[in-house]
Amino acid sequence: MILPTLHERACLEALRPRLERVLAPYAAEVLVVDDNSPDGTAAWVRGLGGSGIWRLLLRDRPRGLASAVVDGIGAARGRIVVVMDADGSHPPELLPRLLGPIRDGRAEFVLASRFVPGGADAGLGPLRRAISRTAAALARPLTPVSDPMSGFFAVDRSVAARAHLAPVGYKIGLEILVRCRPEPVAEVPYIFAERVAGESKLGGRQVAGYLGHLARLYRFRYGPRAGPASRTR
Repeated sequence: MILPTLHERACLEALRPRLERVLAPYAAEVLVVDDNSPDGTAAWVRGLGGSGIWRLLLRDRPRGLASAVVDGIGAARGRIVVVMDADGSHPPELLPRLLGPIRDGRAEFVLASRFVPGGADAGLGPLRRAISRTAAALARPLTPVSDPMSGFFAVDRSVAARAHLAPVGYKIGLEILVRCRPEPVAEVPYIFAERVAGESKLGGRQVAGYLGHLARLYRFRYGPRAGPASRTR
């Protein structure tokens, strides 16, 4: 399980018992990829070294959520990686439903979605909900999934290795869907919750980064160098 963090120590402290409970039946690790948070996140994770499943990948400075996930995939030890936010907005209890289709060979990528029956985005305020839904609409020509903005997913590491991943911004799931072309893709519903602690980091810089990322993915999928398979999927 990959948890990218920046100023997320309080969130991790609240999330820890839930994560350890749901991961107990699995041979698993929790890889915290921290961008040198000044709140003591790295020291807190190091202090859990004796608990067995917690591991730290410390980066020297903030370089963005998506690149943190890419680094985490490269450093992970398991065959399947689950990516989720560390702020408590993604329920770790969904883990068995994310892992099941990949372990059984029914899917290469499993996405937690707010927009399939049973899902909801109750944890978003009106402004963030409007931004998120607009961003999702802009991305839908690139992929048939219902919630291309979701950052909560599971993928086989061999699938993520099919292409060079160089995302701009924070939507690594969309990057994998477009560049690595997992098939089939399964979606499971989840309810996006309010974050446990701290504040959202979404701002103008993140929005601009997302738009730049979209432009690159559109060029990849529909540009003159895109192969027939890329343009028809």
